[in-house]
Amino acid sequence: MVNTVLYLALGVNVKLFLALLLSGFFMRPGWWMKVLLMIFVLPWAVPQITTFISIHWMLNGEWGFLNNMLYTLFHVEGPHWLNDRWTALGAVIVSHIWKWTPFWTLILLAGRMAIPLEIRDTARVDGATGVRGFVHITFPLLANLYLICTLLSTIFLLGDFNAVYFVSGGGPANSTQVLATLGIRNAFEIAQPRLGVAAVMSALPMVIPLVIVLMRKLRTAQVQL
Repeated sequence: MVNTVLYLALGVNVKLFLALLLSGFFMRPGWWMKVLLMIFVLPWAVPQITTFISIHWMLNGEWGFLNNMLYTLFHVEGPHWLNDRWTALGAVIVSHIWKWTPFWTLILLAGRMAIPLEIRDTARVDGATGVRGFVHITFPLLANLYLICTLLSTIFLLGDFNAVYFVSGGGPANSTQVLATLGIRNAFEIAQPRLGVAAVMSALPMVIPLVIVLMRKLRTAQVQL
């Protein structure tokens, strides 16, 4: 349960905050910015299983890419990343953030682009530029969209299986299991379907309130900026 809470808290908050900042960066004009955006979106476009299996082998403690690079550049023996609970869980969280931040960046970028030019031009004339413009103009207009993205991301993350299973495998010693992977493990690996169902159903007390809030928010705000 602790792993699930950490996974949710860091995965959602860091991912959405980075997406919000990057959406402002990609608002800049120029063809080179479009090229950067296309490259930035590639991690999200690549299939999940391929991505996470590649990350798993990159973090191999004996001959993984990361440890080989550390030894080549600094002559330092890298740690066994996936043999420690916290580095393994950190690798899973970073992998998930790297995979899904481009998607939420695109959503928030679309929200920024939907802000009328008249509002932005008037804000600039009044001196609301830079941080002041973001705090007093951009973020209040994006608040509804940001909240909806946060709720959706939390719901999606509660059922996320691929990142944990293919990066850390739930190890070491099942110390990085989350509800989704724990349910599969209990049901199929140790042949205890009741425990598997119990692990998955334990997410309902968190999912149901989130869904209710999301539906109420969608009905009242109508996904408008």
